[in-house]
Amino acid sequence: MNQPLVPPPTTPPSAPPAQGWFRRRVVQPLLGILRQGLTPRQLALMATLGTAFGLVPMLGVTTLLATFAAVRLRLNVAAILLIAHLWSPVQLLLIIPFMSRGAKLWGSHGPELTLAKLQYLFSHDWVGALQLLWHAILGGLALWAVACVVLGPVLYFILLPILRRTIKPVPVP
Repeated sequence: MNQPLVPPPTTPPSAPPAQGWFRRRVVQPLLGILRQGLTPRQLALMATLGTAFGLVPMLGVTTLLATFAAVRLRLNVAAILLIAHLWSPVQLLLIIPFMSRGAKLWGSHGPELTLAKLQYLFSHDWVGALQLLWHAILGGLALWAVACVVLGPVLYFILLPILRRTIKPVPVP
């Protein structure tokens, strides 16, 4: 006897789990970059330069430096900017130590650079305040540059073997 074929009961598809802000805004874009067929060398270089430019002790130049380097080296501009701007909280924490050490390095022999000292100088001697800030910025940039020259290659050569092991090469058609 022929019995009518009844399809087996199916369960309705479950909704995807809710994703958090960090996963949507950081993890998924980074995974998208990794799936674009970039080589491990390019990824290591982007991570190194993004980190270096993300930690520059001067507000407002991160985007300019990262974009210029990415265009000049033919890297993914969006990826290097994402990496650089992920370092923004650390950059804000490091600006004051870089500038206070930079002021000492660049010739400020007075007391340590503090907000109270800057407020006093701006209210009584704004030329002296600008001179102190100029020395602090130049010294901070010099210290940052030395740190990048030393730590940049270290980061690159640590990341390169890790990325070579984790990223599978994309076959060229």
